Amino acid sequence: MQPKPWFGVYVYPNSFFRYEGQWRMGKKHGRGKFIMKDGSFYEGDFVDGEIEGNGVRYWARTGDSYSGQFHCGELHGFGVMEYGSGHRYEGQFSYGLREGHGVLSDKVGHRYEGSFHENKKHGEGKMKFRNGDRYEGDWLLDQRQGHGVMRYRDGSVYEGQWRNNLFNGQGKMTQSSGVVYEGLWMNGRPCCEWFFYSLA
Repeated sequence: MQPKPWFGVYVYPNSFFRYEGQWRMGKKHGRGKFIMKDGSFYEGDFVDGEIEGNGVRYWARTGDSYSGQFHCGELHGFGVMEYGSGHRYEGQFSYGLREGHGVLSDKVGHRYEGSFHENKKHGEGKMKFRNGDRYEGDWLLDQRQGHGVMRYRDGSVYEGQWRNNLFNGQGKMTQSSGVVYEGLWMNGRPCCEWFFYSLA
């Protein structure tokens, strides 16, 4: 039978760290708060001396705060990160990085929902821009790359291939006027053989 956790306070020899919370067999175990001299802290679950489970982490230098799951002291699992810059991420983390499905928004109105890899938009995702334009399709390391559809605020639509955030490859642009441009694109511009016609 394991002994019950008991409450205690420990100030580290360098006086920069302080722990207030539960202990078991000489280790931080249960609920506790780990406080740093600069005002940063972690408050939540500990298991056998490690930050493990659910908790809240705050970084005084940047103003970032995280609420969610931890593993071995790292952001790991599902959580919400509120950045001091005004950005907000809600979704999956893997050892401190955005990884898997999530939603990232900023204070000016951009919003991305989709797949992440090593903190970057990567895989399939949808982006709403502050001006009302919308993109849905493939991403590669924060760049629109692969196949995607861009719907502009004025009603124009581009569907086709992308590279480095630009139309690149086979694609079709349908303007709000009904004029359609279809063919090859390079670096955002029509290239080689292409044709246009009107739907009006």
